Amino acid sequence: MNAAQEGFSVNASTMARKAYANPAQPTRTPRGMEYELFARITHRLKDAVDGGATNFVQLAQAVYENRRLWTALASDVALPENALPEMLRARIFYLNEFTQLHSRKVLAGRASAAVLVEINTSIMRGLRADGGTQ
Repeated sequence: MNAAQEGFSVNASTMARKAYANPAQPTRTPRGMEYELFARITHRLKDAVDGGATNFVQLAQAVYENRRLWTALASDVALPENALPEMLRARIFYLNEFTQLHSRKVLAGRASAAVLVEINTSIMRGLRADGGTQ
């Protein structure tokens, strides 16, 4: 075995040990991952809101990330194979439309991002009530 092969073998062994080192760590569900993503983005939005008008760049970045999240959700619920009930899919799609419109107002200085934080927090409550991050 040459040095390069040895290095690869050692790295592969190390990665395998790390991957299986903590079997007690809970497996993340898709719902749990969604919750964590909402939590991270909502935290950034809240920090930007709490910072007031002093850091527009932080606000714009948080709003951008939130818009990307909602665009992905709307794309997902628009797929025919999405298993969510039709009414829930329609509500999520509507919330995306509202979020996109309100985000434009926030970036134009005509509205507060606090409403976006409230919407995301409500979604997080729903995700947590149905299983959260188990």
